[in-house]
Amino acid sequence: MAKDESLIPLKMLLFCFHASNTIILSFLPLYLQFKGLSGTEIGWVLAIGPFASIFAQPIFGYLSDKFKTVKWVLFICIIGLIIGSTLFFQMNTLVSIILMGAVFYFFTTPIGALGDSLAQRRADDLNVSFGTIRTWGSIGFATSALIVGAGLDYFGVQYMIVPYLFFGVAALIVSLKLKDVKVESEPVQLRDVSQIIRNKPFLIFLFLVLFVTIGHRANDSYIGLYIEQLGGNESLVGIAWFVGVATEAAVFAFAGFWFRKFHPLIFIIIAGILFTLRWFLFSAAEDPMFIIALQVLHGLTFGVFYLSAFSYITRLIPALLQSTGHLVFFATFFGVSGIIGSTVGGVIMDNFGGGTLYFGMGCLALVGTVLMTLYHVLPFGKEVGAQERS
Repeated sequence: MAKDESLIPLKMLLFCFHASNTIILSFLPLYLQFKGLSGTEIGWVLAIGPFASIFAQPIFGYLSDKFKTVKWVLFICIIGLIIGSTLFFQMNTLVSIILMGAVFYFFTTPIGALGDSLAQRRADDLNVSFGTIRTWGSIGFATSALIVGAGLDYFGVQYMIVPYLFFGVAALIVSLKLKDVKVESEPVQLRDVSQIIRNKPFLIFLFLVLFVTIGHRANDSYIGLYIEQLGGNESLVGIAWFVGVATEAAVFAFAGFWFRKFHPLIFIIIAGILFTLRWFLFSAAEDPMFIIALQVLHGLTFGVFYLSAFSYITRLIPALLQSTGHLVFFATFFGVSGIIGSTVGGVIMDNFGGGTLYFGMGCLALVGTVLMTLYHVLPFGKEVGAQERS
């Protein structure tokens, strides 16, 4: 089988999962608002996903490494996504929404990390750019944001489960056609995970990442409410996500041309600077169209930051524990950051408004960028470089 053909199911899986994921990221806050929840209560619900991911990501990553399969762990998670979402969207009280949300997110949150981990390994095996595979997730995200956003604006946000299940079932079908990863080593044991816990450069890097990703995750949760606060609607929310993720797809697609020019930390610092500028500009917005225009920075911030950070941590963890390491990274990037961004962001939105929230996010990104620069240029940063794994 030609290498391009062998990647088609993986690309389609990324397309379908991220198409479903955009529905949750873009419109769940609006759906919860439709259910009658306040900004603070919405923050509690949105924080359940990151909280569940902190446990789910390492567990499913460990199972993937132990049984040497990404494909079948993905299959189990997608079944959980379909069943969990069906029950989640039937809940009406805050307590039931939170409890069923925890079950739903437990199976859903590892899928993106496992898909990207498989994409990174397949890219290494076939000597192709990871970004050219990962860009299909962004294309799915952008396409869904535009089409589903317009559909929900017409039919109502209460029907968001329909397109969500459509993409979820499609992801389940294509997952059966995936080519699994091959690892020539003994099955990983629980004690092997201590290699990650003792990896100081890895842990320091994860801590510094938080300063930038907290703002990113808060934006994921509240950009829809902020656009509505400025006078927009569901359709404009969809357009905003489409513009942002279209630039992200372009960044991933052309990664082979720009990514290997410099050390990943250089790109991370550049992305941090742009994150800072982006959030400060968001905080000054008075019109939803201004937010949509600024979404062109999404690819140059999240796209560059994520691709560079994912590549960097891949160097820091042994091949035996790639899935575990990747999912610990995801648990930090999307989990810990998501809990803080969702809960604190909801309180700030309720009491001070979106402008104050985005100004605080800009300040946090600025601190993170300065710390990441110090991490790169100071002696201990150079020691990290000596420990990187190719």
